[in-house]
Amino acid sequence: MSQLLQEAVGELQKLPGIGRRTALRLAMHLLRMEEASVDDMTAAIARFRHDIKHCTRCNNLSDTEVCPICSDRERDHSTICVVEQVADVLSIENTHQYRGLYHVLGGVISPMQGIAPSDLKIDLLCDRIAEGGVKEVILAISTSVEGETTLFYLMSRLRRFEGLKVTTIARGIGFGDELEYVDELTITHALRNRRAVE
Repeated sequence: MSQLLQEAVGELQKLPGIGRRTALRLAMHLLRMEEASVDDMTAAIARFRHDIKHCTRCNNLSDTEVCPICSDRERDHSTICVVEQVADVLSIENTHQYRGLYHVLGGVISPMQGIAPSDLKIDLLCDRIAEGGVKEVILAISTSVEGETTLFYLMSRLRRFEGLKVTTIARGIGFGDELEYVDELTITHALRNRRAVE
């Protein structure tokens, strides 16, 4: 195999979920593409990596100091949805059901991985709330053990803000799940979050 091809495959393999075969297939596809298209692609990736910023308000990815969501006057600035990662913002935005602001923590508390509360953007969130105008914080954190730890920690930090409504997204049994295969923690959340049938 060509040394150049090996190097390309090796670099593509660094991407998550890309094994050697897929990396080889992608490298061969790049070779068949127009040279100008490959140049445009690599230039866009390089620009993205070098020029991308984190919003100074919510920690979301942005081309500018303040992201378009935070600067959108049409959005509800009294509600902040707290998520773990930028990908979570995209998932919620794709539903077209939420019109408030976001706050990206940058992960969850995980002592096993050496991630402490101080490693997350929790102080930035508290600073935003302290500025005033925020009426509700929605905690949209995963249901993993680390997510639950982060949720508990956030709730303890947010209690000091008098009059602030703190909610969590509904947790429970997913559509199409069979009850006998659902874990106890999920069933517990489903029971606690039950609602009347309309």
